[in-house]
Amino acid sequence: MCLLAFAVIFVSFTRILLPRINKALAERQDAIDGQREQAEQASIEAAEVLAKYREELAEARHEAARLRQEASEQGAQLIAEIRAAGLREREEMLAEAQAQLATDRVIAATELRGAVISLATELAGRVVGEPIDSVAHESDIVDRYFSDLDARNAAGLP
Repeated sequence: MCLLAFAVIFVSFTRILLPRINKALAERQDAIDGQREQAEQASIEAAEVLAKYREELAEARHEAARLRQEASEQGAQLIAEIRAAGLREREEMLAEAQAQLATDRVIAATELRGAVISLATELAGRVVGEPIDSVAHESDIVDRYFSDLDARNAAGLP
């Protein structure tokens, strides 16, 4: 009897339970294989995305370096232009100052000659004992004296 009970249990187990267990194991194996394939596909996609990211990062770094170089060149060009403009402005200011100095020198020389003439005529009048203002202003003596003085200064004579 035991043998009969064992045979009934064994047959039912092999015909009913064992196919269900094998089916569940097969489904589980298929699910695991599917997940493994998905994981491998995701890993491949992640590697492609990482490679693309690294490539874009390298391009961005290259572009940034190019932009820095252009900015540096533009900055150097602006500095050179500003420096040139400053030098032109300085030269213009120097030319204007030299012209103003020459003008002031002529004015001062003219005023100084007038003062020298006045002092010389006053001194001559004191030496002679009478005023000689009209004689000094009307004669070319003073003009010749200053012409001779200018010629000596131009020649470097004392």
